[in-house]
Amino acid sequence: MTPAHNKPHSLFYGTVRTVAASLLVFQIFLIAATVHYVMLPMAQRSADDLAALLVLSARTWVELPPETRKDFELELIRQHQFMLFEDAAPLPERTVPLPYLELLDEALSARLGEPVTVKVTDLDTTWFWAEMHAGGKLMRIGFPKSRLHTDPPMMLLLALIATVLLSLLTALILARRITRPLARLSQAAQRIGTGGIPEALPDSHIRELSDLSAAFNQMALQVRELLANRTTLLAGISHDLRTPLARMRLAVEMLPDSSDQKTVERLRRDIEDMNTLIGEFLTLSRDLQQEAQDEIVLETMLTEMAEEQNAQGAQVACHAQPGLTVRAGPLALHRVLQNLLGNALRYSEGKPVEIESEHKGQQVLISILDRGPGIPPQELEKVFRPFYRVESSRNANTGGSGLGLAIVQQLCTANGWQVALRAREGGGTVAELSLPLSGQ
Repeated sequence: MTPAHNKPHSLFYGTVRTVAASLLVFQIFLIAATVHYVMLPMAQRSADDLAALLVLSARTWVELPPETRKDFELELIRQHQFMLFEDAAPLPERTVPLPYLELLDEALSARLGEPVTVKVTDLDTTWFWAEMHAGGKLMRIGFPKSRLHTDPPMMLLLALIATVLLSLLTALILARRITRPLARLSQAAQRIGTGGIPEALPDSHIRELSDLSAAFNQMALQVRELLANRTTLLAGISHDLRTPLARMRLAVEMLPDSSDQKTVERLRRDIEDMNTLIGEFLTLSRDLQQEAQDEIVLETMLTEMAEEQNAQGAQVACHAQPGLTVRAGPLALHRVLQNLLGNALRYSEGKPVEIESEHKGQQVLISILDRGPGIPPQELEKVFRPFYRVESSRNANTGGSGLGLAIVQQLCTANGWQVALRAREGGGTVAELSLPLSGQ
């Protein structure tokens, strides 16, 4: 089992995270550079110009004749939104940090030669106030927040949101463009692995992916031809062997009665073993061909198989869950179950064998349980190899031909089913076949 920390990640989401993170870091650096080299100098120039206008307005007011000052104040309000008057009640110190006002503090302090702190009042609207000495008087001049026409925090927030959204969108588009052809390639490869015939992969506008699709299509065609040739060759050889085998059987039957009967009987058994082996090869080559699928009621099939074995003197109990149906090739499914059941009966040493079926999620699990000697844990995977037998005497009566479970594995792979063997609690072996429910 793959450790949790080594679990493979999706290429799509991995690409999205990588591209999005790179674009986000780039945008953050871009925003920082824009703020430092563009926005900050512009804000400093704006604060310096505003400080100059405030100081000029206060000094001009002081130098004007008293009778004209009222008109000047009205002109300041109308033209510049400035409110100017001599010092009144003291204002509280500014507590909220505002970057632009700090720049304005620096500009005013530099022009007046004394520290100046812009203060804030907030009644119906926010006003900013600067206090300065001009002509021996302490003047207070203010302007509303709306005069600045800026909101840097909101600008930065909107820029950050736009950066994140654009980065994610760009990452999604790039990742989808890369991973979609690879996902189609993976699905096609899985179909080949289960014996299916995938459709040809479409060409891509990306040269490397287009070359990969073309190479895969060529490989898929060669694999199909190879499998077809293998099946034809297997069937042909098995069929051709029947003719000399029939001649051998005929020659044995025509031996004179004076021949050694033990030798004759041994030859007959050898011929029958060869005939059985050739029959299994023919069955394998026929079953590996594509078969039309049909709706199969498992309870009916399993019950008939159990009754057939009981009629031959075996002890098979069937506990099939009613109502379970699967869509599969009838011959292939019957062959798999028949081989598993025959294997269980061969090694059950005359003890009862059980057949169970149950619904698990979107799968149907068929179990064949025996009380035989069991299979060593290190042999559970090896027994699916062709001609491999735990019983090493090579006697067909005690160990079979060694092809039964290999045929099961081949048919399950070709149909996308799962088969496994495990030790049964209390002794024996459990053969489990898992296949999808009908409609899944």
